[in-house]
Amino acid sequence: MLKEFKNFIMTGNVIELSVAVILGAALNEVVKGFTTNIMMPIIGYFTGGVDFSDKKVVLAEAVLAADGTVATPENAIMYGAWINSIINLIIVGFVLFMIIKAYNKTKKPKEEAPAPDPGPSEIDLLKEIRDELKKQ
Repeated sequence: MLKEFKNFIMTGNVIELSVAVILGAALNEVVKGFTTNIMMPIIGYFTGGVDFSDKKVVLAEAVLAADGTVATPENAIMYGAWINSIINLIIVGFVLFMIIKAYNKTKKPKEEAPAPDPGPSEIDLLKEIRDELKKQ
């Protein structure tokens, strides 16, 4: 059983998957930093200084206790964070598209098997039948 487990772990698919997961996590951090620190300020500039991460709809205000601490936290729909997530998704999708496109360029094209001889056409067969009938 230990030998079977070792064979399973050492197969190419498991190792490739683990590398992909690790690289995916690292790519996520890079994209999140790119979106937060580069894209969102640019988008904010073109939308008149809007910072999407702060956008929300407050359903219930926070309630403060007598000593100034928060007794009940604010309840809000954070739609700005959702907009940031959509922008992240678009950027990740584009980056993955570019990676796959570059990978596909490195692959050798498969050699297509030569097309089989189509044989005689329908007209050739009809001519042969005609000639055979003439002989009879």
